[in-house]
Amino acid sequence: MIKSYRDLDVYQRAYRLALKVHEITQSFPRSETYELGSQLRRAALSIPINIGEGYGRKKYTNDFKRFLIIALGSCDEVRIELDFAKDLGYVDEDVHKELADEYTVVGKQIRMLHEKWR
Repeated sequence: MIKSYRDLDVYQRAYRLALKVHEITQSFPRSETYELGSQLRRAALSIPINIGEGYGRKKYTNDFKRFLIIALGSCDEVRIELDFAKDLGYVDEDVHKELADEYTVVGKQIRMLHEKWR
């Protein structure tokens, strides 16, 4: 039974990934502290934040769905920024693939939740 946004698998996965992204960006070059690293952290954190905030408005179906669309956009943003970080040599190929695959799953989960919500 879902009592809170914390019970949603997509929220839990997105939250764990945001923590992992935060940890990974700590090893980026100092010059990227307020550039790519910051942008990547904010985009990753935006996903569980929008899922949680939207769930708080679940009574209003269109509001919840709007927040899910925002989370989906942030999911795509993270994937682009991860590609960029990999191409700059800040993230190795294996970590990039793992994170990219996980964000693909999160995107699918968000789309499914959006489609099935009332």
